[in-house]
Amino acid sequence: MVELKTEQSIARMRDAGRVVARTLQAVREAAAVGVTLTDLDQVARRVLAGAGAGSPFLGYRPSFAPVPFPAVVCASVNDAIVHGIPDGYRLRDGDLVSIDCGAVLDGWVGDAAVSFTVGRARPEDLALIEAAEAALRAGIAAAVPGNRIGDIAHAIGRVCRGAGYGIPDGFGGHGVGRTMHEDPGVPNEGPPGRGTKLRAGMVLAIEPMVIAGGGDDYLTDGDGWTLRTTDGSRAAHAEHTVAITAAGPRILTAL
Repeated sequence: MVELKTEQSIARMRDAGRVVARTLQAVREAAAVGVTLTDLDQVARRVLAGAGAGSPFLGYRPSFAPVPFPAVVCASVNDAIVHGIPDGYRLRDGDLVSIDCGAVLDGWVGDAAVSFTVGRARPEDLALIEAAEAALRAGIAAAVPGNRIGDIAHAIGRVCRGAGYGIPDGFGGHGVGRTMHEDPGVPNEGPPGRGTKLRAGMVLAIEPMVIAGGGDDYLTDGDGWTLRTTDGSRAAHAEHTVAITAAGPRILTAL
């Protein structure tokens, strides 16, 4: 069931979204050659704690997962698409890093992700990240009352496919509210004009994921969480929590 949020609820979600934005900013600033992914998770934990916020990631265990997620951010490097578990890996010059983060504040959730490079960036990685961000912008622009979920999916897919990139099959965005994953699902590709009709008060996490090699398949690591490209090519991920309003889409996870 899709829950419509009041203006007051959206304002509370905006507070949670600001915490997410500050956390992602702090993690990105801390990311440097030699820093471990665990170090980045600790940075995120400190920001969340300082804001009096919890993490919807820590301890989360969906049906597919063999163990609860052990961190407050997903840290996915190079060929890891999403759901990477922070560990002792030390960042190297030229790495492409995707960080996904959530916050729970006063019972409301914010969820966002960003991709960036460490050290000297490869031009092809910058192009991949820009495509993910452009797809996110296109998806957000389609998130208006009267449109349908398929219009968001179509806008995202058109950008990703137009750039020649793959889209991991079966993964996309979702509703957000009191919990991290609510109805409706938001695919990253599909026909326009179909699916749930968008109404003011809906809040969605819109999150394109792109695969440089052009394929849509993925492998799951032995940890049961990390998704990787099958061809070893790099991936990027971009996400915002967005409220649908009569005045247009409102990004809740921007600074």
